Amino acid sequence: MTWLSLIVALLIEQYKPLSYERLVAAPLARYAFWFEQRLNAGEARHGIAAWVLAVGLPVALLWFVYLFLCWIHPLLGAALNVLVLYVTMGFRQFSHHFEATADALRAGETDVARRELGNWLGRNTDRMKAEEIARLAIEQGILAAHRHVFAPLLLFALLPGPTGPLLYRLTERLSWAWARRENIEFGAFGRFARNMYEWLDWVPVRMTAATFAIVGDFEDAIHCWRTQAARWPEQAAGILLASGAGALGVRLGAPLFELGEVAERPELGVGDDANVDLMQSAIGLVWRTLIFCLLLLGLLALAGYFGS
Repeated sequence: MTWLSLIVALLIEQYKPLSYERLVAAPLARYAFWFEQRLNAGEARHGIAAWVLAVGLPVALLWFVYLFLCWIHPLLGAALNVLVLYVTMGFRQFSHHFEATADALRAGETDVARRELGNWLGRNTDRMKAEEIARLAIEQGILAAHRHVFAPLLLFALLPGPTGPLLYRLTERLSWAWARRENIEFGAFGRFARNMYEWLDWVPVRMTAATFAIVGDFEDAIHCWRTQAARWPEQAAGILLASGAGALGVRLGAPLFELGEVAERPELGVGDDANVDLMQSAIGLVWRTLIFCLLLLGLLALAGYFGS
C-alpha cells in the first residue's frame, strides 16, 4: 500500500497540482504564528512546549485516525496516505518557478528570467547575469526537490502510516517560521524547532545526496560531498548542493553580485558554468532520483509480499 499510495499521490499531483503557497504555506504560517503569540515568552522551554503541541499532537492524532481507518478497511487507510502525501509533497509545488525561469532564459528574455527567479526566491535579482540566474535556479531546484519530494517520501517509507510526511512538513515550516528569528524580543523560542528539523532531516539529506550520486556522476558527486560540503554555511544544504553539483558536472555556489555588493559564497561542484542546458539536466537528475527511489521501494514491497 505504501508504494501504491506514493504513485497515486504523485499522479494526482501532476494532474491537479495543489496551490502550495495558498493552501499549505500560508495556513501553516498562520498556524505557527498562533502558537507563537500564545506560548512565546522568550525562553527555549516555551519553544519545546509549542513544538510538542503544534507537531507532536497532530502527528499522534493522525496515527490514531490512520489505525482506525485501517481497522474499518485497509483502502480507507490508503486513501488517507494519498491525501496526506498530496498535501505535503509534490513536484508542482516548485517546478513551475523553475520551468518559467528556464523558458525565459532559453528565449533570451533575461529580464523575465530575473523576475521569475526573484518571485520564487523572494530576493532582488535585478542585476544578475544569465549564468547567475541559472546557477541560483539549479541550487534552489535541488533544495526544493529534497524538501518537497524526497524528504517526505523517505520519511513516509520509514515511519508508520502517513505520519512521516506530516511530521516533516510541520517541522520544516515551524523551523522556517521560528528558528530564523534571533532578535531579543523573540528570544530562544525557535531553538528547539531548528534542532528538531536538523535532526529529522539528517538521514533524508544524506539519502538524497547519495541517490544523486548513484543516478549521476558518482565519483564527482562523492568527491564534492567529501571535500566541499563543509564550506557551505548550512550543513544540510551544503551536502545536497555539493552532491548535486558533482552529479551534474556543474559549478554552483561562488560569489554573486547583489544590491551593489558582492555576496561571497564558497564554490561547489566541478565542470561547466551553469546555463539553461544544465537546468534541463538538473530536471533529469531529479526525475532519475525519484524513479530510483520508487523502484527501490517497489522492490522492497515485492520482497515483503512474497516473503510473507
